[in-house]
Amino acid sequence: MNRLSLQDRARILSCLVEGNSLRATTRMCDVSINTVTKLLVDVGTACDLYQNEKLRNLKCKRLQLDEIWSFCYAKQKNVPPWKEGVLGFGDVYTWTAIDADTKLVPAWLVGQRTAFYAKQFVEDLSGRLTGRSQVTTDGLKLYLKPIEDAFGANVDYAMLVKLYGEPKGEGSERRYSSGHCCGAIKGAVSGDPDEAHISTSFVERQNLTMRMSMRRFTRLTNGFSKKVQNHACAVALHYMHYNFGRIHKSLRVTPAMEAGISDHVWTLEEIAKLAD
Repeated sequence: MNRLSLQDRARILSCLVEGNSLRATTRMCDVSINTVTKLLVDVGTACDLYQNEKLRNLKCKRLQLDEIWSFCYAKQKNVPPWKEGVLGFGDVYTWTAIDADTKLVPAWLVGQRTAFYAKQFVEDLSGRLTGRSQVTTDGLKLYLKPIEDAFGANVDYAMLVKLYGEPKGEGSERRYSSGHCCGAIKGAVSGDPDEAHISTSFVERQNLTMRMSMRRFTRLTNGFSKKVQNHACAVALHYMHYNFGRIHKSLRVTPAMEAGISDHVWTLEEIAKLAD
C-alpha cells in the first residue's frame, strides 16, 4: 500500500491547521481528498488520545469556559425530522476551557448545548486539575449544577453576564452583525472569586482562533463538516497544534511549555508521527 512520506503528511497538516478546507488542501498538496480525510482522522484520533493522557494533574488557577457554535450535515432548520436531536445533524457545539495564565486548553468536548454534555465536559475538566481554581463562565445556567457537583467546595465560581443591544449599522450591514455590547454584570456563584479576574475574554478570543484555524468553523461557508466524527478529529488536531506546536505571541512559548507539560515546540512532523 502506498504511504505518504513524513514531509508530505506534515505539509497536509500545515494546510489544515492554518484554516484551509479539505479540497483546498488537496489542490495545494496534489493529493486526493480521501488521502487528506484519512490523514485527518488518523492524526486527529492520535492527537485526542495523546492529549487525553498528557493533560492531567494541571495546576490551572484561573479558568474560563465557553461554547462555540458550528453545524454538521446541514443547518438546523434543514435537518429532516427523523434526524432531529441526533448529534451530527444540525447544530454542534464545542465546549472549551482555557487557562488564563498559561493559555493552555486543558479540555474540550464536541456535543450539543444540553445539560448532559455540560455535565460530561465539566466532570472531564475537573478530573484534570489539582488544587483550587477560579472558574468564570457566561450566563448559561447549564453550568451551575455540573460545576457544583464536579468541583464541590474546591472552586471559586463566578458568572459574567454580558448585556447586548441592537446591532449597529443600517440595512444589510445589520444582517450579520452581532449585537452591541452595552454592559456586563459580574457575580459570584460560589466560593470567593477575585473580581479582578472575572472575565471570559481569553476564551472568547480562543473561539476566534478556532474560527480562523479551522475552515469548518468559518461562518457562511460550504466548508462545514459533513460528519461529526471528522469534526471532532479536526478539533483535536487544532488543539494539539495550539497547545504543543504554536508559539503564543504574548508568552513567547507554547501553552504546553508554559504549563510545564512540554519542553520544546512540537513540529508538524512530530504531530504526524503520533498516528504511527
